[in-house]
Amino acid sequence: MPGNSRSKAAMTNSVLSRLIDLLGSSLPAYISDSGIWSYPGAEQIKLALADCVGDQRSIVERAGTLLVERHVTPPRPIYPIAFTALHDLDLHSLLPRILGALRRQVVEIEHLMDVSRQDRNAHDLLADARQTTLLHSDIFEDMARGSAGAVPPASAVS
Repeated sequence: MPGNSRSKAAMTNSVLSRLIDLLGSSLPAYISDSGIWSYPGAEQIKLALADCVGDQRSIVERAGTLLVERHVTPPRPIYPIAFTALHDLDLHSLLPRILGALRRQVVEIEHLMDVSRQDRNAHDLLADARQTTLLHSDIFEDMARGSAGAVPPASAVS
């Protein structure tokens, strides 16, 4: 049925657009893009944030390419207004918030994976996004444990 395949394609395109919004407007991306000043001494966290944002931007670019190939204009992510309250950062104290955001991303990505099973390209990209997000969550958790004690593992989300 042509109408049914069109609605599946529209749903998958919506899933890819949501992935772009989710990762493109993430807290790590905001911290990277905003140029917020942070206290010295958190170089390991800054490097981990840069790696996380680089991976997120790669996935966003791949999702955008899939949409363009399908003749759909990719969305432009918009940062939540709540992020503007962040300034003069102590990145160590921000680790729990970053971890919470990454954990919520994993849950959302898993939901998107459930609704995109019919589209192999979208599903594979979402699987990559999930794996990458879990990897970065683990890295930030290790940092948080080193500075503040026990933090539940991100893999417990899955």
